[in-house]
Amino acid sequence: MKARVRTALQARTSRGRLVRRVVGLAATAALGWLVVAQGLPGASAGAGASGADAAPVAGEAPGYAVEDFGYPQADKILAEQGIVLKRGDGHITLADCASGTGLLQVMARERSASICFKTVGNSGWLTLEIPSVYVMKGNDYATQVDMTVGSEEKSFDITKNTWTPVGESADEQGREFMLMEIRTAK
Repeated sequence: MKARVRTALQARTSRGRLVRRVVGLAATAALGWLVVAQGLPGASAGAGASGADAAPVAGEAPGYAVEDFGYPQADKILAEQGIVLKRGDGHITLADCASGTGLLQVMARERSASICFKTVGNSGWLTLEIPSVYVMKGNDYATQVDMTVGSEEKSFDITKNTWTPVGESADEQGREFMLMEIRTAK
């Protein structure tokens, strides 16, 4: 019985020493990182081996990444396709109309082919400029578009999975509207 108690005490003591060693090593490592990060006490921050000032490699800490919601490669798309894409949350993106089904489709008088957009997520928004839009085909999302003619702004609800007249085809005066924003929600 005494041997068992002695063995248990020895095991507990060994564990205690192991824990103290691990904690001691961790504290030493943390202190080492602190010294490296702050520099050695009494050492000049900018003096190198030659005594000349050395510039920090990275300068100041990197800035924060701030999302401006600008549409990626908008300049390239404008140059190649003549479509002005401004800002969005990434849930409505320009797509090749032949890439599949379930796309929003936009027809504009000045273009011979549809302009298509892929929608993902629970909701999305995209600001853009497409002149002379007269009809849009919805997808499985509830879609609303904002359009302007002159200084007047109008919103249109796009019927799911069917063509909906918008802009000049829905205007009594037949004025040319510019598509300015698309909003979707599931």
